[in-house]
Amino acid sequence: MSDLRETAAHVALTASAAGTAAPEIPAVPVVPVRMGRLARLLAIDEQLLVAAARFHGPWRTRVARGLTKVGDASSWTLAVLAFLATGGALLRPGIRMGAAALLATTLSQALKRRLNRPRPTSAIDGFRALADNPDAFSFPSGHTAAAFAVAVALAGAPFGLGPAALLLAVGIGASRVYLGAHYPLDVAAGAALGMVAGGSGRLLVAALGG
Repeated sequence: MSDLRETAAHVALTASAAGTAAPEIPAVPVVPVRMGRLARLLAIDEQLLVAAARFHGPWRTRVARGLTKVGDASSWTLAVLAFLATGGALLRPGIRMGAAALLATTLSQALKRRLNRPRPTSAIDGFRALADNPDAFSFPSGHTAAAFAVAVALAGAPFGLGPAALLLAVGIGASRVYLGAHYPLDVAAGAALGMVAGGSGRLLVAALGG
């Protein structure tokens, strides 16, 4: 122990003499070593996320933040209310969209708290996200789940809403990886969960006569 203390003191004195201090975080994000059956998959997932940072740029960051904002629960709530208020041909799609988004959000939040995968900013030393994390859990992506649930709910809706919603869902999922809020695997799982929730929402509304 005394040797360790002496070594630490020597390092501190050397850094002080040089007029610099040891950095608190590494300059380049360090992907941790993973052990276990899913080690290789998780390692690739983390490496892909870190590699995505090379595409960062001012205008792309603004677009990604805008897409993420559109994918917030508040935005879906406003969209559902607008559809319901408009009525007519948008009434039934609005009901389906509301049911699908609510189901996707509920399922994704339940899975997040069950699986407890930490966000990249907590798991990867030195990693910086470009967006605030709404919670501490990463898997699956709630934004992506809700977006794909809405896309499924709006399939076949008038005015080309189905394809537009699907394109938006892809953009929202990509934005979560670009901003460093989620790993690619989180987004893929969120998309799958969203499609299941969207289909279930449609069946539920149909069973209730909607």
